[in-house]
Amino acid sequence: MSPEPAIRTSTGAGAGPVPALRAAYAAASDAVADLTDAESWAPTGCTGWAVRDLVVHCLEDAQRALVALHTPTREPADRDAVTYWRTWRPDTAAAADDRLRTRVHASVLADFAALRDRYRETLAAVAHAAAAADPAGHVRTQGHVLTAGDLLTTLAVEATVHHLDLTAGLPHLPGPAPEGLAAVRATLDGLLGRAAPPHWTDEHYARVGTGRAELTPAERAALGPAAARFPLFG
Repeated sequence: MSPEPAIRTSTGAGAGPVPALRAAYAAASDAVADLTDAESWAPTGCTGWAVRDLVVHCLEDAQRALVALHTPTREPADRDAVTYWRTWRPDTAAAADDRLRTRVHASVLADFAALRDRYRETLAAVAHAAAAADPAGHVRTQGHVLTAGDLLTTLAVEATVHHLDLTAGLPHLPGPAPEGLAAVRATLDGLLGRAAPPHWTDEHYARVGTGRAELTPAERAALGPAAARFPLFG
């Protein structure tokens, strides 16, 4: 058994950036807590990645979050929680390079338990740093400047989408936090410029909005010209 999760949250849906991040990270930490080495080879919703590849990617994202939260700047923000995603498109050369690099990295990590526990420890560290951050302060990441609050929202979105990827091959695992799914939905609505059909579940919207699933012919007809913009990011 793994150590008890270090992140705890009791927030409700519709929370601000810090509670959303803490909830998303707590859910992600709980989901991987008892994964075995055998389960680490299960496929995920990310093309070409097994669970261990996905955990490496998510660990690197959490490490990036720690760096960003400790990289303040006085420069003006050039991205927010929605526009940050506009340059992240699926099926690009950069995306293919990242898939391969992550697989190579994961292939040299023989002890999945150590990787899993390092990931959970890093999530807890990010949650602690997030609580101490000024949401209005500006930070730098990925070549852009955002407010810390907007950064935290993007991190909650990333963690939640990849949590869905994790459960694609291991459906018995607990799912993402409602707060994280709400952040994903709000982000996708912002990119779309309108609300998605209200009968779409958060999970379905997250999958079609990020290219994990295809729109049905009926959904394309209901969306009209906006359907051509899917996936909204990936």
